[in-house]
Amino acid sequence: MGRNKFSESEIKTIAKLLRRKNSGTRFQQKTIRHKLRVDYEFNISDFNIQGKAFGEEDLYAAVERGAITILDDATIAAMKVKRARDKERDSRRQMQDTENTAGQTSNWQDALAEWESWEKEQEKKEQ
Repeated sequence: MGRNKFSESEIKTIAKLLRRKNSGTRFQQKTIRHKLRVDYEFNISDFNIQGKAFGEEDLYAAVERGAITILDDATIAAMKVKRARDKERDSRRQMQDTENTAGQTSNWQDALAEWESWEKEQEKKEQ
């Protein structure tokens, strides 16, 4: 899920991109959707009805029904800073977790050989 709080200027830019998306080629639409997700953390799927094209009117309807909140630029800037800080923290934690578990992984071939050895021992015990 992306953001649901945007500044007035971001909403205007998103509306402009949605107009371009709906009138563009398939490649242009794909490029614009990517720009919306990456630059604005705006995921159309968070606000639309599946299977229906999402346009400028739908954007303003989402604002009207309260699914999207418009805040001032300073608040949005502070949110972006906090979000970047949180992503960095999460990335460091993930790296740490990866380093901690790196020595605990096993090779499937070694595990298979160990299993086959155990099976042979069991067969010998049964005989």
